[in-house]
Amino acid sequence: MYQVGEYIIYGTVGVCRVEAVGALDMRGVRKEVDYYTLSPVYQGGTIFIPIDTSVFHRPVLTREEALSLISKIPEIDGDVYENKNPRLLNEHYQAYLKSGDCMDLVRVVRAIYAKGKSVSEKGRKLSQVDERSMQIAEQMLHNELATALEIEPGEVKDFITKTLEEAS
Repeated sequence: MYQVGEYIIYGTVGVCRVEAVGALDMRGVRKEVDYYTLSPVYQGGTIFIPIDTSVFHRPVLTREEALSLISKIPEIDGDVYENKNPRLLNEHYQAYLKSGDCMDLVRVVRAIYAKGKSVSEKGRKLSQVDERSMQIAEQMLHNELATALEIEPGEVKDFITKTLEEAS
């Protein structure tokens, strides 16, 4: 069970702070069930979820785990997925995005980046599905790394670059 003040990843919402744990005094909710009250860190709103929800959730990476992930980025394969059917392409990316795994998010970003370089050399652009999926994967990854590293999401890309340059 998560504690008040803890940061978690909740589904595709991303980083949330646990604000409260317990029964809710609201009409339409089961009184015998405890709920997490979550505040998404990088967007507005409040989310109430039963503590036994089947929606993916896990603690945010620790600083050490985030640094370890960053050090492995050059080794993570980003296999390019080609499919002219936008629905199938979207389903492929959604499977990675919904996994909630940071390695999967890195795989998506690296694959679409490589695909972008390839199509650019041919004078073409990435599809909207590719662009949107890369944007979502980067945002999810950067938000979690920013929380773990206690920096702003906009600083994550430079932090990764600097860390990898120092390591090589």
